[in-house]
Amino acid sequence: MSNSGADILLSEKDANGVLRLTMNDVKRRNALSEAMLTRLGDAFSDAATDKSVRVIVLAGNGPAFCAGHDLKEMTAGRNAPDRGQAYFQSVMAMCSGVMQAIVACPKPVIAEVNGVATAAGCQLVASCDLAVVSNTARFSTPGVHIGLFCSTPMVALSRNVSNKHAMEMLLTGDMISAARAAEMGLVNRVVEPAELQEATTALAHKIAAKSSFTLAVGKRAFYEQREMTLRHAYDYASNVMVENMLAHDAEEGIGAFIEKRDPEWRDE
Repeated sequence: MSNSGADILLSEKDANGVLRLTMNDVKRRNALSEAMLTRLGDAFSDAATDKSVRVIVLAGNGPAFCAGHDLKEMTAGRNAPDRGQAYFQSVMAMCSGVMQAIVACPKPVIAEVNGVATAAGCQLVASCDLAVVSNTARFSTPGVHIGLFCSTPMVALSRNVSNKHAMEMLLTGDMISAARAAEMGLVNRVVEPAELQEATTALAHKIAAKSSFTLAVGKRAFYEQREMTLRHAYDYASNVMVENMLAHDAEEGIGAFIEKRDPEWRDE
């Protein structure tokens, strides 16, 4: 199945502010080629500052959500005099940049997975804030099968699941089911394939109805405190809470709760 001439990343925004990004390089199983990484990086950069975007859904057309790095493209890089060292460093930097852009994006990002997500594709799912998947989705970090440990996917994976679960996936390269991924905490919800888009959209709309200012504050604080000691995390979170309390939307939201009415967000 080829999508020759088609856009490799589709973009559509609905009336609720949900931006749907769909990887569409079906022939290459939505591999993270240089072109795909560039498009994803640009899309998340643009969405981060677009006030009309409240939530982002990342999906993939075809039988694969994302098959990871484009190994044919990377192998071609070996033809350089340095055997590809500079090229590999560039590609890894691009990929790591996209993963960090997802985490740093002030808008919540939901992975919608209907198919396989392997290697850096699994990393992509783990980097998103939430994941809704079909019961036919499967996940793996299979680098060990080809002599290439999934070191960069390891970073995102180990921050989503327990050490034992992460190491089992990394050391065996085994494919795991959607149900097992949910048990491990890699994904949030597992639904029937026919219900996937509807379930993801419903979750996105529920989140989009909140104050985008509050969501941005909370998302940033979540990832910041996770790397701190317990004491520093509480000090940091307390300061965030005070700043949040002084914001308009917190005052409005608390007032609306007390007055038993719907809040009117100004996203500030």
